[in-house]
Amino acid sequence: MRTVEVIGVGMGNPRHLTQQAVDALRRVDAFFVLEKGSAADELAELRRDLCRAVIGTGDYRLVAVPDPPRDRSATAYAQAVEDWTAARGEVLLDTMEAHLEPGQTAGILAWGDPAFYDSTLRVLDGGRATGRLEVEVVPGISSIQMLAAAHRISLTRVGQPLQVTTGRRLAEEGFPPGCHDVVVMLDGACSFQHVDPGGVDIYWGADLGGPDQAVIAGGLGEVGDAILARRAEIRSRRGWVMDTYLLRRDVRHP
Repeated sequence: MRTVEVIGVGMGNPRHLTQQAVDALRRVDAFFVLEKGSAADELAELRRDLCRAVIGTGDYRLVAVPDPPRDRSATAYAQAVEDWTAARGEVLLDTMEAHLEPGQTAGILAWGDPAFYDSTLRVLDGGRATGRLEVEVVPGISSIQMLAAAHRISLTRVGQPLQVTTGRRLAEEGFPPGCHDVVVMLDGACSFQHVDPGGVDIYWGADLGGPDQAVIAGGLGEVGDAILARRAEIRSRRGWVMDTYLLRRDVRHP
């Protein structure tokens, strides 16, 4: 059996790694990177830079794995994602078995923390279920934590719940019932545009913890357009953008 270390690496800044993550990086025989063949492959290069910065010129290897395409035209979104996840798992497992001997350790570097809207653990479920892999998880600093630090705020208020959701759910359902603090991730459509701005503040951040960090905060009605413009500028310049935000509603607002 082969072991896989799933290591949360934040935004790839070596200073954000825990000592546990550093130790895990140094145990790995080969790192496996799913590459999409697009501008997003800059993220794969950032993973390589991180390995060089932390491990140096050790005996580890970096193995590129072609990422299977996802059917974005499917009407059944959840099923399409499930099928894509299974296909990624098979490709990844086959590649690991081709490049590692039993008893060796694979490494997968997960952005932020693998517990928050990261597919890595689901991708590896098939290997765990069939006994082909042993999976270990090392937590990392999430974009949620970095968002709060960048804005110098607490995500929770006294006696109030916090919900983490996706842009798709926010656009379809709005604020969750009984919740006035919502962290939104995976929102390529800027779904805050569909929220009634009355009594709502937004705390937005992109490239959190990175050299090009951008943050904007204020009343949703006042700063929404500025966020749209800044996000579009980043995406135009780099081809991709990783952002998240907190929507905070006045608890007295109906």
